[in-house]
Amino acid sequence: MSNSLQAKEKQELAASGEQIKPGPVFIPAADIFETDKAIVLLADIPGVKTKDLNIDLRDNTLTLEGEIMPFEGADESAVLTEYNVGKYFRQFTLSEVIDQSKIDAKLTDGVLRLTLPKVGKATPRKIAVTAG
Repeated sequence: MSNSLQAKEKQELAASGEQIKPGPVFIPAADIFETDKAIVLLADIPGVKTKDLNIDLRDNTLTLEGEIMPFEGADESAVLTEYNVGKYFRQFTLSEVIDQSKIDAKLTDGVLRLTLPKVGKATPRKIAVTAG
């Protein structure tokens, strides 16, 4: 795999007193594939809806943040809950070969697919010289 996309090292989470919303933070599992034209990142974020997903790109750092909201049924109270609610958080460092203006994101069945196109290579061309 090339150096186009690199996962950041693990960092200690902020103390619980600094969090705005308490609760667990999950690291989404990710698979990264490379083609001649793009890097494709697949991240598992089951339970996260599109409206609860934030993808941010700043200073060559791609940040994925999502939140699993608790189920709220009309006139229902929980008897047993095994499905965890909380946040997803993961960061990746992008290299210069990624065309950051053309990144595409799709969320389907709990899998986020990010397509990160590579910058086109400069094509050789002849430059005409005019007399001045």
